[in-house]
Amino acid sequence: MNATPQGPRENKWVPIVAWGAAIAMMALMTFLLVTRTTIVEAIAPAATPTAMPTMVIEEAPETAPLPYFDVDQQVDAITREIDTHTIIPNRMRTDVVEYTVDTGDAIFGIANKYNITPETVLWANYSQLNDNPDMISLGMELVIPPTDGVYYQWQEGDTIESVAAEFEADPQDILNFPGNKLDLTNPVIEPESYVMIPGGHREFRQWLVPTIWAANSGASQTIAGPGACTVNATALGTGAFVWPADNHFLSGNDYWSGHLGIDVATALTAPIYAADSGVVVYSGSIGGGYGIMIMIDHGNGYQTLYAHLNNTLAYCGQTVSRGQLIGNAGSTGNSTGPHLHFEVRYNGGFINPWYVLP
Repeated sequence: MNATPQGPRENKWVPIVAWGAAIAMMALMTFLLVTRTTIVEAIAPAATPTAMPTMVIEEAPETAPLPYFDVDQQVDAITREIDTHTIIPNRMRTDVVEYTVDTGDAIFGIANKYNITPETVLWANYSQLNDNPDMISLGMELVIPPTDGVYYQWQEGDTIESVAAEFEADPQDILNFPGNKLDLTNPVIEPESYVMIPGGHREFRQWLVPTIWAANSGASQTIAGPGACTVNATALGTGAFVWPADNHFLSGNDYWSGHLGIDVATALTAPIYAADSGVVVYSGSIGGGYGIMIMIDHGNGYQTLYAHLNNTLAYCGQTVSRGQLIGNAGSTGNSTGPHLHFEVRYNGGFINPWYVLP
């Protein structure tokens, strides 16, 4: 029995396996290609005709590691409270405002509140104050100009040049001030309207209690009023003044061209003292807004005045010594609250009390 050869029969399966493997690989490649195209179309946006910019990604610099804090460990630090208020920048005010006088007000303090001079406030309210800061009263409506100068009511026949000359101001300042709202090409101002004269000024009409005559005072012999008397006695002061009140600070007007004294802070009925030795030449009520007043002649050219008192404890003609109790503080006359109006005069003229007070 002859044996059948096996080699050729076994080799016929090799091509079949090879073709099967090739077909499987082609199928796998087709599947992967189709799957990749589907994913790209789902994620990427539709192509646009414009080219996309090239993005350059820079590496972030290395930073030091954050410190580690133990939550149980107390750490000293500066804290700041939250401030929810908005800070509004300061801008120049251009409009006039009205102010109602309240308790404790004075022309000097009102002017400081609006960052203008007290003279500007007096000039703008002449019809009510007549250039006298002591004529202020509770509830009075005051006009507060926007800047230093004269708030002027325009009259028939006025020109910018004539008004500027009257108040010694610059015509260009009147034209260019925003609050005047003038057309620079045709600046027409209607009569009776108000115009701000920046930097302008005028003379004051002074309202003063006259100085009483005594040796070396160079003044009149008497002052008309219920507290007047004829003084024959002479007492020399020391020339070294003391404060006329226990407080050594102000509560109203300081010394300035429209207020020739200082307003010392006091409580109602607080003691008032003679600033130096001398003779009382007036003691009682008087006009001009001073209320109840005492004046002392010191016999060396100096005189001192104490106004708005509640009452007097020294009579006219009495000799007093430095630091002696002469009355009690009040709010008589034109006053918006208790205080002492204190004046110092030398040979009939006014001097700043700060020059002689310790």
